[in-house]
Order: sequence, then C-alpha cells, then structure tokens
Amino acid sequence: MEHNSIKLFGSRQIRTSWDEQQEKWYFSVVDVVEALTDSVNPADYLKKMRKREPELAKGWGQIVTPLDYQTAGGRQKINFADTEGILRIIQSIPSPKAEPFKRWMAKVASERLNQLQDPERSIQQALHDYKRLGYSDNWINQRLKSIEIRKDLTDQWEQHGVQDSLEYATLTDIIYQAWAGKTAREYKQFKGLHKENLRDNMTNEELVLNMLAELSTTSITRSENPSTMEENKDIAARGGRVAKVAREELEAQTGRPVVSPLSAKRFFEGQNPTLPINDDEDNPDNKPTDIKPTDSL
Repeated sequence: MEHNSIKLFGSRQIRTSWDEQQEKWYFSVVDVVEALTDSVNPADYLKKMRKREPELAKGWGQIVTPLDYQTAGGRQKINFADTEGILRIIQSIPSPKAEPFKRWMAKVASERLNQLQDPERSIQQALHDYKRLGYSDNWINQRLKSIEIRKDLTDQWEQHGVQDSLEYATLTDIIYQAWAGKTAREYKQFKGLHKENLRDNMTNEELVLNMLAELSTTSITRSENPSTMEENKDIAARGGRVAKVAREELEAQTGRPVVSPLSAKRFFEGQNPTLPINDDEDNPDNKPTDIKPTDSL
C-alpha cells in the first residue's frame, strides 16, 4: 500500500488506502457501515449482519482485506474492502441511507445488460460520458478510433498465442516503453493518475502516436505471424519504435516534448478555484490560464 487518506461521505470520514500494484482503492468497512447506519457500534452491527445473512458470512474472507493502518493508537489491522466488496456489503444494509446505492446498482446492472444485447448502446454511452466531462469533439473522435485500433491489436494477439491479462499488460508496456519511454504505470504516475484510464488522459498528440504504435504492431503481427510470447514482445517493441521515430521528429520540429503531464483529471480538478490551475515555471503564481479540454486533450 503506497498511501492512505481520508475521504468524506457527507459529513463522515471514510479511511481509504490506495494499492499501487492493483491500482484500486480500499475503503474501511466499519467507517462505511457507520456512515450508512449511524450505528454507535458499527463493529457489532457488522457481526449481526453477517449472522443474519449466512451467504455474506460465507464469502466474508473474499470480500474483506485486513490492512495495516496508522491510527491515533498506532498501527492496527483494520478491515478494508475494494469498491466491489463495499457495494456487496451495502446490499446487506437495511438502511434508508443505503437505498440510493442499491437503486444505483440496479440501474447500472440494467444498463449493462441492455448494452450486452445492443453494443451500440455502449458506444452512445461513451459519447455521452465524454461530452458530459467536457472533452472536445475532435478528441472524442480520435479516442473512439483508438478503441477500434486497440481491439484489432488484441484480436491479433489472441490469434497469435497471447492468453492471459498479464501477457496483454506486458506487451502493452513494451509498446509504451518503446515510443514514450515509460511503462503504463510510470506514464500514469507522470500524469498524476491512479485508477483513471491512461488513454482517456492523453493529449491529441499522445493519443495519435499511441494509435500509430498499436497500428504498426498489428500490421507487423499480421505480416510475420508470431507463435511465441518472445516473438510477440519483439514485434511490440518494433511497432512502438515506429511511433518513437514520429515522436522524435515532431519534437524536433516543435521544440517541445510530446509526452506531457497534462491530463483530463488535472484539467477538471483545475476548474475548482481552490486548486491551482497549473504549476509550471511559466506561471509561478498559478494564475488562471486559457487552457480548455480542446487544447489539452
């Protein structure tokens, strides 16, 4: 666990912990239960809840993860759960405060089932979500195209012996490293991201170059028909280097780096007047700038 923090739920504090390896947040189970039930003894409430619901008790070990957490009395083991686990626990809480979460979960499940029956709904939902967040039409068009290119690449990998998620992640890291000089995790850290999708936080230039890297990898894979992971790794590196050549040429022409700390997350946080708009050397006083989603993304 890289770092811990406190998040607010209404006026209640929820202890959280970010797992850098798994890229997911964990939430204190007792804090969430206390916030949703107003119980004076949330630990006892949890015991009664598990006794009342045998299936919840049976799967408790898979839902809850004990973590070391710094408290006023020193480091202690506290039960945490990830988002999926917390939502499962909320399902078992008979409290008016839990009802909005239950209705939301039912709505999300219904929408997902509809999308599985009609994939076009997923595309329309993605368009709606990107527009709602403030992304430019130009960026959205490129992002949707990048999804198509990525799907072509993963289809080729599947046809040529790539089997599990770790292998997909390894090949993706090789492509990123080849053209951008960073693994996916390093790239996300550079942009100040945690759980957020890296491609959703790329600038236009980064997105286009990453598309070129993946398209090149797909084309070489089709041409050479690799049969081993090592051959796929070699092709991923070569595909990434195609985009590296383009990146270096663009940087030589513009005099500035393409790989940028700019991200949608930082831009939208910048809309909060209590947060600095930027922290670069050209604007040491953090005065408002004219940056817009169209410019940064």
